[in-house]
Amino acid sequence: MSPCTLIVGAGLYGAACARELHDAGHRVHVIEQRPQPGGNCATRYVAEADCHEHLHGAHIFHTDSDRIWTWVNRFARFNGYVNRVKVRHGDALYSFPINLFTLYQVFGAKTPDEARAALARERQPIAEPANLEEHCLATVGPTLYRLFIEGYTRKQWGRHPSELPAEIIKRIPVRLDFNDNYFNDRWQGIPIGGYAAMFDRLLAGIRVDFGVDFLRDRDHWLARYDRVIYTGPIDAFFDHVHGRLEYRSLRFERELLPIADFQGNAVVNYTDAAVPYTRIVEHRHFDLPSPARNERASHTLITREYPAAGGAGAEPYYPVATAANQARFERYRALADELAPQVHFGGRLAEYRYYDMHQVIGAALAHVQRRLHGGCHRIDALTPSA
Repeated sequence: MSPCTLIVGAGLYGAACARELHDAGHRVHVIEQRPQPGGNCATRYVAEADCHEHLHGAHIFHTDSDRIWTWVNRFARFNGYVNRVKVRHGDALYSFPINLFTLYQVFGAKTPDEARAALARERQPIAEPANLEEHCLATVGPTLYRLFIEGYTRKQWGRHPSELPAEIIKRIPVRLDFNDNYFNDRWQGIPIGGYAAMFDRLLAGIRVDFGVDFLRDRDHWLARYDRVIYTGPIDAFFDHVHGRLEYRSLRFERELLPIADFQGNAVVNYTDAAVPYTRIVEHRHFDLPSPARNERASHTLITREYPAAGGAGAEPYYPVATAANQARFERYRALADELAPQVHFGGRLAEYRYYDMHQVIGAALAHVQRRLHGGCHRIDALTPSA
């Protein structure tokens, strides 16, 4: 009988590895600290609002990869939802990401040429931006920066943009047409039945135990298994011996309202620094309710997202990409390399990087292919497989 691989974490990285190894004839045991699979893209059905609630923030699957789209469609049918975010600043609402209609709302520009001219007048001549604020001023100018970026970024990261590196926003999308699709990828949507149904199919036939804290009995688990895939925080695995990696966290405030529709859209970002939350999500719109279904609805579910400091006891969401944090991560990565090939560190927490869902899948598939067909086991910042 083949040896069994322990997978720590039933999020997308762990579940994808488990599925691929299981299908290749390997025995797999998944343990998960939470009471359900799915990691931060977990959902649950809320009967009162007749919708699927995104428990840890909105997650819209999107990809431009034929391979990943084909793979994920083995486990879910997607509803074709397109993310068209709106922004509220003060009493005004804007189309977002910045597109020609946004530029009409802000500058009165009615054509692409008028929009180019308005942006040229706004941009500040900063040849080598030293921080995020200067990068934004050089790219879109002060008006759009103050409306869409300054307050939101200050809330999200707990620091003023002048204190953050320009790399946090590598590219500010500005479209000179009326395309308000948040993503550029060919395919996007949300699984029909929510992510819970998708993970049920991903993990079908695989042993999964919930409510298990791997780190509490780490040495016990490592002694029992020759191969371990660990998807939790890399610094926690090593008892924070080099200090804690810095994260930003989130706090969610859910509210069930006795109305059919609260904001008319799935996602509205609040970019004014005076508003303590960064966005309100209305979950029913992710399920693409029909007009008839809206007429029957008696309640709707909304969630306000409040950025919060990371640290002990806080759920880690966004790695803070500073030079000091990256240097600390490199020290943890060196410790992780010493445990290869027994322990593989994969996923956003183990690799201390922000991943979109399609990138998580790409990285997981790449790891399993190396595992099955030979190759390097070293933890590294992979370019997710396309």
